[in-house]
Amino acid sequence: MSAAHLVLALSCPDRPGIVHAVSGVLAEHGGNITESQQFGDPSTGLFFMRVQVETQAPRAEVEEAMAALAHTFDMTFRLDDVGRPQRTIIMASKEGHCLSDLLFRQRSQRLPIDPVAVVANHPDLEPIAAFYGVPFHHVPVTRETKDAAEAELLRMVRDLDVELVVLARYMQILSDRLCTELAGNVINIHHSFLPSFKGARPYAQAHNRGVKLIGATAHYVTADLDEGPIIEQDVERVTHTDDVAEMVARGQDVERRVLARAVRWHAEHRVLVDGRRTVVFS
Repeated sequence: MSAAHLVLALSCPDRPGIVHAVSGVLAEHGGNITESQQFGDPSTGLFFMRVQVETQAPRAEVEEAMAALAHTFDMTFRLDDVGRPQRTIIMASKEGHCLSDLLFRQRSQRLPIDPVAVVANHPDLEPIAAFYGVPFHHVPVTRETKDAAEAELLRMVRDLDVELVVLARYMQILSDRLCTELAGNVINIHHSFLPSFKGARPYAQAHNRGVKLIGATAHYVTADLDEGPIIEQDVERVTHTDDVAEMVARGQDVERRVLARAVRWHAEHRVLVDGRRTVVFS
């Protein structure tokens, strides 16, 4: 039997003996730890841990032993195969830079997602999905059709066994109901000008104000618009010589990088939610 390479991510109230107990369970099943990170948050009293382990034991056996330990420590945990691609729906509107970047990285750089569908409220990006061989679903959204469109999305999530939804510049606000239903499994990307420059043409607004830093934020989606737990952020400097078009180009580049990192870390079980924050074992 070939060795399984598993990843264990967990959180629980902090107390002495957690690392010893987890390591003990893994050792009892012939586990060789290949990577381990942990963090205790004094502000919330929670402990977080991510472990990669090679073992000859069946995954179900390790999971059963961890379940018994979880009961003792009031622990939430997830056990998965290292590198297993997560079944993912990517949602977009008209801007294709994030969509094309994710599909390129998935194909050429082993981004651990399995894109089972691209869903868009406009038909413009169908050629990108077709180039990468991913089914494209045009689901228009208006005030009158929003409920039906979200019902269609949930149907696809269920029918396709989707684990992750990525809003790759999807320019629609998800309802509170949908955010609750998919909590912890939807990642959004937006420019860093919020809340200062809202609405149309934010880069033009920023240019008019002489902004010197542009950037992007990737976060989990919650009912609080653009205020979910942040996974990753990055910035880039601009100067008075950069026009609006150059700022947009640089902003899109930052958005691509930030979203790709957030998606990778989520798919690799490196992100654990800590209240309104995240713990990221990057």
